[in-house]
Amino acid sequence: MDDYRRLADRVADDITAGRLKPGDRLPPQRVFARRRGIAGSTAGRVYAELVRRGLVVGEVGRGTFVRAAPEGTGRTLVEAATAAPVNLELTYPSAPGQPELVARSLAPLLRSDVLTEALRPAAATGTPEARAAAAALLATPRWHPAPDRFLFTGNARQAVAATLASLVRPGGRVGAEALTYPVVKEIAARLGITLVPLATDAQGPLPESVAAAHRTAPLSALYLQPTLHNPTSLTTSPERRRQLARLAVDLNIPVVEDRIWSFLTDDDPLAAHAPDLTHVVDGLSKRVAPGLTVGFVVVPEERVEAVAAAVRSGGWSAGGFAVAAAVRWIADGTVRRLVAAKRADAAHRQRLLGEELRGFAVRSDPRGCFAWWELPAPWRADTFTAAAAAHGIAVTPGPAFAVDPSRTPDAVRLGLASAPEPDLRRALRTLAGVVRTAP
Repeated sequence: MDDYRRLADRVADDITAGRLKPGDRLPPQRVFARRRGIAGSTAGRVYAELVRRGLVVGEVGRGTFVRAAPEGTGRTLVEAATAAPVNLELTYPSAPGQPELVARSLAPLLRSDVLTEALRPAAATGTPEARAAAAALLATPRWHPAPDRFLFTGNARQAVAATLASLVRPGGRVGAEALTYPVVKEIAARLGITLVPLATDAQGPLPESVAAAHRTAPLSALYLQPTLHNPTSLTTSPERRRQLARLAVDLNIPVVEDRIWSFLTDDDPLAAHAPDLTHVVDGLSKRVAPGLTVGFVVVPEERVEAVAAAVRSGGWSAGGFAVAAAVRWIADGTVRRLVAAKRADAAHRQRLLGEELRGFAVRSDPRGCFAWWELPAPWRADTFTAAAAAHGIAVTPGPAFAVDPSRTPDAVRLGLASAPEPDLRRALRTLAGVVRTAP
């Protein structure tokens, strides 16, 4: 997955060294792909990465051009973008005292007798203690997953990959919200899966859009984010969840339900309405920390072995130490305390967002860790991303989330969770000033 970034680095080096000058036109993506011996989709990611860094700008019908440095700065955009950066692409929440809390919880694992067991390879099914702990962690008022339906992966992204690999053959079609998690686009490309965009409204994905896509050609599965959808923060209403569940049952379409942000809410999953078809994906990267994490997938009873086989064949099994750590974090209340702190922090940062971007078309949820900013004309996602980078602020352009590359929104996602609060406030205030000027 880092290959395209290395290619982007080479183009960036050419820009920095002056071999590519402001206004120079890059070759069309298909030509770039042919010259480098790479796939067209990889070339697309290279160009998107260069846009994200603020080095180039794409103009529909004309091509992709090297950008000039901001007037009067005397610096290249590479230099400007890396000067005191504030990264609003990241979405990993943290809590005060988190390292100390996690360290205290892990201390008993470091005893040699306990560590010997924790360092053994872990099965996809984990351990009885891990299954019981995970089942208790993910349970909601109307959903109590059975421990024997849990599988464990290195993280939630691997859980998504393993589940899709077990459900969809190469060439298969998977329905997803028209804007979706970018990593899922990469997973689908690597698995040879076609993502089909599904229309949504204020209540969530439209059932009629699912039915229409299935009529065109059968869908092998659905990938949905009903809770705090990334990037729009939309949470699908309970009634819409019931409608989608009934439709999935009627059409016999398996569902991969991504609940990685569910710890910030108290809602019931889609799986509560269609337990025999829904595969629930979750993990600890947001609840605890991304550096030592575990992914969970709760599968229908008859699919445990099929998904477990995909986990093993993909090399996506969780490490034994990580599973043992997860059990301890859940059992001793560490996860509960971190979740409470992160909920409070998210609410505080959402209030800060409202103060600094009041009056703009910003969609967010008071419980969420990111926001979706629909830019005012004449701003476009690529030009605004470049302008933000010139001020040392990284944002994620809307096209990164678009399933249909021909229908890309002029919007950006703002990650609110990772930057220190003073930096976040300053960055939001800067971006508000940028958007008030002409591109």
